[in-house]
Formats: sequence, C-alpha cells, structure tokens
Amino acid sequence: MNPSLPAATPCAHAYVGSYGPNGLGLYSFAQGPNSGDLRPLAVTEGPRNPSWLCSNADGSRLYVANEHEDAEGGAGTITAYARDAQSGTLTLINSVSAGGARPVHLSLDDAERFVFVANYGGGSVAVLALAADGGLSAPLALMRHAEVFGNRPLGPQPAALSSPGSFAISDHDGPHAHMARLDPSGRYLLVSDLGLDLMISWRFDAQSGQLSTPQTFAASPGAGPRHFVFHPQQAQHCYVLNEEASTLAWLHFDAATGRLTARAELSSLPAGFKGTNFAADLRFSPDGRWLYCLNRLHDSVAIFAVASDGSLALSGHEWTRGSYPRSFAFDPSGRFMYVCNQRSDHLAVFAVRADGGLDFTGQFIAVGSPVAICFGSTSSS
Repeated sequence: MNPSLPAATPCAHAYVGSYGPNGLGLYSFAQGPNSGDLRPLAVTEGPRNPSWLCSNADGSRLYVANEHEDAEGGAGTITAYARDAQSGTLTLINSVSAGGARPVHLSLDDAERFVFVANYGGGSVAVLALAADGGLSAPLALMRHAEVFGNRPLGPQPAALSSPGSFAISDHDGPHAHMARLDPSGRYLLVSDLGLDLMISWRFDAQSGQLSTPQTFAASPGAGPRHFVFHPQQAQHCYVLNEEASTLAWLHFDAATGRLTARAELSSLPAGFKGTNFAADLRFSPDGRWLYCLNRLHDSVAIFAVASDGSLALSGHEWTRGSYPRSFAFDPSGRFMYVCNQRSDHLAVFAVRADGGLDFTGQFIAVGSPVAICFGSTSSS
C-alpha cells in the first residue's frame, strides 16, 4: 500500500454503469475498506446504457449519461438521482434530454449550477442547469460541431502516429464529442471531438450558462482525442488521451486566453507494439505524481511518471486481468483502483503502491459489460 495516501474510509459506495444486453442497469455496491472488495447492493433500472457517472462534491447526488438514441435517432438522456449516504440507495429526481444522441460524458461546475454533456452521436455539447433539489433542466445551450466546424477536413485513417498495422479507425467520419469539462479556473469549457481531431475551448458565462468564441487545438492527424485531465496542482498542464493514435499529448493551457499549445506526445503502448489498440481513459493519482491511462485490446494500464515541470515518462504497464478496459476509478482513499473490463463482464481490483505501481488483489467483481464507475462516501454520523 502507499503510505503517503489518505487512510481508508470506514466504507464507501460504488456505482457502476453498464451496456445492455449483458448489463442490467446501474449497479450499487458497498466497499470493504481494507480489502477493497465490493459487496452487491442493488441494480437500478432506468434509461438504457448508463455509460458515464458523476457525483456532486458531497456525494448527495449522482448524475448519469445514458448512451442511447430515441426511436427516431434523436437525443439520449441525462438522469439525476438523490443518494442516501448511509445506505447508498438511489432515488430518481428526474431525467431530461441530453440535447443530442448517445451522450457519453458529463461533468459539473464547482458551484454545482450547471451540468456539461458531450453527445457523441449528436456531435454536440450541451449545458444543463441544476435546480436546488439537484434536478436537471432542459439544455440552456447546445453547440453542434457540424454547424460550427462543419468545413473541417477529416484526418487520416489510421492515425499518423498509430502503431504499425493499426486498424483503430472507428467513427473517424465526422463530429463526435467525447468529453466536456471546465478548466480549473472555470472560465473555459474544454471539449474533445474524436471525429474532428480537435480540442475545443469555449468561453463560458457562469451567470447565463452560455458558450461563445470557440478556439481550437488540432490534435496530431487522425489521433481522435477522447478524454483529458488537468494536473491537480499545476493547472497549466493539460493531458489528452488520443483514442485512435494511442498517444498521450501534453499541452500547455493558458487560463487567461483559453488557448492550448502542444508540448509533447507519447505512445501509451510498449515500444515495438504492432497492431490495433484503442486508448480509453486517464486519471491522476491523488498526489499528482502518476498519470494512468487505459489501453483496450492491449488490455493494460499505462503508468506515466509526472515530473515537476509537467513532463511525462512512461514507467510501465500493468495487465488489466480482463478484456477491453473502458474506464477506471480510485476509491475515496486512493488505495485501490477499479478497472471496468467491458468484454470480460467484471471489474478487476488493484492496490496502488507508493512507487505508482499496481498490485492485483485477486478480486474480480461481476458486472455485465461494465463501462463506468463512480464512488460516494458513507455518512460519517
């Protein structure tokens, strides 16, 4: 275990989203704080394919992006739940339109007034308002990338920096928004578009919820930007995981202007790898010293050491003990990592070492087609 990480919490609840037909909905678990094991509590049935989960700061609300389309190929839905801190029980508040088809990511602003949604199928980003009870409004703002950036030529297939023999070319055919999150200053909403090979920086009005004056950063040709993170202590460092190139791009972010500039780009795969891989998700360790990235088909966690100047060095890889790892999360203590192995119908549990390495605990948690995981702590009373 990592002695520099916080002590274990008495207990926490984990929520896991899944794809049908194997997945039955939104799964709830209670965590064993010492072993890291997850004990099943319930399955909440709701809109199809709850594929991304996000809680508010105190864990009293859970927000879910449901990756589907309506019967006419239109918008998917976003669902708000109230969460009981002691039992972990979820109670539906409401469900609203995502503003576009197949929403795949959502996030909240620090003031918890707005929810930002990336609609992959719709190629758009939406801003929803939050009510006092945690409920959601219809979209206040909706930006369709085909309308704003429709004349942009598409990148090559496969990506210019992909591995030899790669066939990672899925959905590189038009706009596909994959993630939307405010920068740490709260002034700009950053959105990754996999199909257009763009990072988009929208000016955000925190009073009205409106977006304006987009700036763009072009990823390497065909790279397919998917998820991104800011350094937890140094917000000028932004890291973007490119799905189709399987690369991790280090960018400089100017909080005054919203502008992104390239610093470096590294492969998330071992030297000499040949064939197809789809990079998936990335997260920092709680102390900011390590950056972890998922590789699907190579089925590994790539571990990068982060230097004080923000530069990266690949430290190694850990097998995910399953197939097609789509996302992962740390528990509230930071002592355990949980990897959603989508095609293996399970989560694999790892203990986090002080040197950034991962030790498989021998534990698998059965979930049909798990694709996202989010934690909430129990009540301290």
